[in-house]
Amino acid sequence: MRNRRAALAAIASAASLALTLTACGQNSEGGSEEKKGGADGATIGVAMPTKSSERWISDGANVVKELKSKGYETKLVYGEDDPDQQVSQIENMITQGVDALIVAAIDNKSLDNVLQQAKDADIPVISYDRLILGTENVDYYASFDNEKVGELQGTYIVDKLGLEDGKKGPFSIELFAGSNDDNNTKYFFQGAMNVLKPYVDKGELVVRSKQTALNQVTTLRWDGGTAQRRMDDLLTSSYRSTRVDAVLSPYDGISIGILSALKSDGYGSKAKPMPVVTGQDAEVASVKSIITGEQTQTVYKDLRQLAKVASNMVDAVLKDKKPEVNDTKSYDNGAKVVPAFLLQPVSVDKDNYKETLVDGGYYTADDLK
Repeated sequence: MRNRRAALAAIASAASLALTLTACGQNSEGGSEEKKGGADGATIGVAMPTKSSERWISDGANVVKELKSKGYETKLVYGEDDPDQQVSQIENMITQGVDALIVAAIDNKSLDNVLQQAKDADIPVISYDRLILGTENVDYYASFDNEKVGELQGTYIVDKLGLEDGKKGPFSIELFAGSNDDNNTKYFFQGAMNVLKPYVDKGELVVRSKQTALNQVTTLRWDGGTAQRRMDDLLTSSYRSTRVDAVLSPYDGISIGILSALKSDGYGSKAKPMPVVTGQDAEVASVKSIITGEQTQTVYKDLRQLAKVASNMVDAVLKDKKPEVNDTKSYDNGAKVVPAFLLQPVSVDKDNYKETLVDGGYYTADDLK
């Protein structure tokens, strides 16, 4: 097992240990046997982006729980969406001598120097959910099938509008994407547009704002307030004489902002019903919104399973084993193709939320009241 602190301790105490064993009539191979296969006191540093999002709080708690179940100590930090703060936190954990790092990057291009420090200190790095870019010093990637997330969102819009059932529209749609400094953003958007673009090209879906390029529709830091302001502007500039029928939203926090703008513009009444609004992460507020008929859909990603994958990767690496991966081609970070394990997401709406989220043990019925 790669445990530098244990090795240093062994060097420092070797002589006294040998003397003690000799005094007890034992040699260094007899007596109490060292525990095999356990964490042996290793500490794992866990760097999460922010506590302002329910999902990252859950991620941090789940990762810590999984690591502790394997006998590891943990240091959990949140960067509060400040890339410089996250770099400083990781530097501190390296200085403190952590044995491995699990990092969900705030800005996935800002970590090159600090991860070189990790490499120099022989600290393996697991990129968590968001792929870290531009550095060879990322060992493995644990995430979901991010393009599939977008495909589920796009397919849901197509199904709810009845486009595959022969309804030609035209239906009005507006597009939102995640933060431009998150590598996942392009995968979510690409997956959705793989489904939606053929209908846009045929004129059955119309983006009245004409904002269709990824760089026109991103939402810095996935911020709901930023999304709300943009939706306000879109409604004012493009929807004074017509109604928006669908909004592609990549994440529940963004969806909540979009819904606030829509409600302020009179949507949610019988005369002006809510458009189809997608989401991601099955956060409590959005699931409640789905139940009450505002948000329409979210994509559920079982964060318990993601935490398990990441902790299993750390455990394998520290025991000089190869972690389980299921994708060795898709995730090129610009410096290397990072071997990944990708979990499968699930589309959730009013029809299946109970079966998927409550019966599956992710939430209790009381959580969603």
